[in-house]
Amino acid sequence: MDKLRIGIIFGGRSEEHPVSVKSAREIAKHLDPEKYEPFFIGITQSGAWRLCDSPDGDWENSGGRPVILSPDSSVHGLLVLERGSFETIRLDVVLPVLHGKLGEDGAIQGLFELSRIPYAGCDIQSSALCMDKSLTYVVARNAGVATPDFWTVTPNESVDPDQLTYPVFVKPARSGSSFGVSKVSHREELPGALESARRYDSKVLIEEAVAGSEVGCAILGNDLDLIAGEVDRVALSHGFFRIHQESTPETGSENSTFIVPADIPAEARSLVQETAKTVYRALGCRGLARVDLFLKDDGTVVLNEVNTLPGMTSYSRYPRMMTAAGLPPSDVIDRLVALTLTGKLR
Repeated sequence: MDKLRIGIIFGGRSEEHPVSVKSAREIAKHLDPEKYEPFFIGITQSGAWRLCDSPDGDWENSGGRPVILSPDSSVHGLLVLERGSFETIRLDVVLPVLHGKLGEDGAIQGLFELSRIPYAGCDIQSSALCMDKSLTYVVARNAGVATPDFWTVTPNESVDPDQLTYPVFVKPARSGSSFGVSKVSHREELPGALESARRYDSKVLIEEAVAGSEVGCAILGNDLDLIAGEVDRVALSHGFFRIHQESTPETGSENSTFIVPADIPAEARSLVQETAKTVYRALGCRGLARVDLFLKDDGTVVLNEVNTLPGMTSYSRYPRMMTAAGLPPSDVIDRLVALTLTGKLR
């Protein structure tokens, strides 16, 4: 049986570049060499594409050959450029290990569609919807899922701080992780929070602070055929949860830990999983996503956000939740590839 030629694209130009590289390194550890022939394509922070031996080492500055993913569907793969000529590498499937802008927002998915190479994860429309938190909320509400009350602020729009009930969260509408997110408890803090958010996106979201525990659910599958991982809970000592803001996240966060499985009642666990599936389907997600919610004291849930290409590092929530449900990373990869090629879980 021939090995599947799988392109692993990582890095990228978003603020989540370092996390993407770590995710790719972890995936590389769990690729079965009997099943896959991997081709690692690293995108530098300046936007250059490199064909690398692996995501390890200083690939960004000293390794790899220039490469592009051809939008010409007759190539169906890579064009490796070298000394005025090129060679082609046909790919069977692409696994994008990219987080944030230009990775989760539909941009690179458009290139995959042009190339007609099967790719893992959400399509253009779903990726764009999930990346924009305001659009995510609109779709989720129409599906009967509760969301925070929210307001969008356009680039030149001013906000009357006296019209808000505090505390609120101010965040970029279309950005990953917790970059540019601020909790505003007093009106005087609002201008600075808006300025911080606008460093990452011209469209800003102001939303009510929801009182409740932060929980998450990993989802794998397409349409009605879905697997939900174990629910996790973010245990906070103080402040609010800010993922990927630490200098060494592998050693843990200074204010949060993850409890997997979540220490919540069985009924709440089932509600979180079913709500996550409802959100996933309503937004047209495919392949995988992590759905984050708030679990309130009265037992109801409120949507927080959807990550269509969640972190896959050793400390990331998605693989932890799936492992706790009996699916280690190698199994997740196998099933994700099967979903991409056949549309069905294995």
